[in-house]
Amino acid sequence: MNNKRKISAVIFDCDGVMFDSRQANINFYNHLLERYGLPLMTEDMVAYVHMNTADKSVRHIFDGTPFTEEAQAYRMQMDYTPFINDMVIEPGFKDLLRDLKPRVGLAVATNRSNTIGEVLEQNGLTGFFDIVVSSLDVKNPKPHPESIHKILDFFDLAPDQAVYIGDSLIDLETARAAGVYFIAYGNGGLETLFRAWSMEELEKVLTEIERDGGRYLR
Repeated sequence: MNNKRKISAVIFDCDGVMFDSRQANINFYNHLLERYGLPLMTEDMVAYVHMNTADKSVRHIFDGTPFTEEAQAYRMQMDYTPFINDMVIEPGFKDLLRDLKPRVGLAVATNRSNTIGEVLEQNGLTGFFDIVVSSLDVKNPKPHPESIHKILDFFDLAPDQAVYIGDSLIDLETARAAGVYFIAYGNGGLETLFRAWSMEELEKVLTEIERDGGRYLR
């Protein structure tokens, strides 16, 4: 990224960008279902829990059962540590953060709830981020733009000074609603001008936005 610094904040989604957390999510929610003697998740359920808040996810997979509220209470107090071990940090992610840290603000906007702090701490990522916004920090989780607005306010930035990196339609809708640039990570099916499949590519795309981004603004 060059010295013009038109982009002053880079915001990351957690699951699917910072981490490959698919197996961790499967193991976590299947653990909840097994606890109550229910069948394991279908593929549609797996796709849903990857994108949505834990509250919505539990309500979705427990729909039609008498265990929803009990499962909500249980997942709020259970130890998430074993499932963090199933999360795989994206190759090159820490190197990218080290490169960006001196020059731009770094943030996380995630629909994770009470687990995000432990995830960051266990992976040595806490010190990189200036602000982390989870679903517990807003009244309206993604795809509502409140989490992005909260980050923009923190840095005192206009929307066109920030980039949001996500992997799902919910992330794309969030970025569009907030008016920030969006980079699709690892998902070629999202309708966006910018996409990357590795952290090395992501750094190149950030440079492209920094250099030519203004011509893409609506």
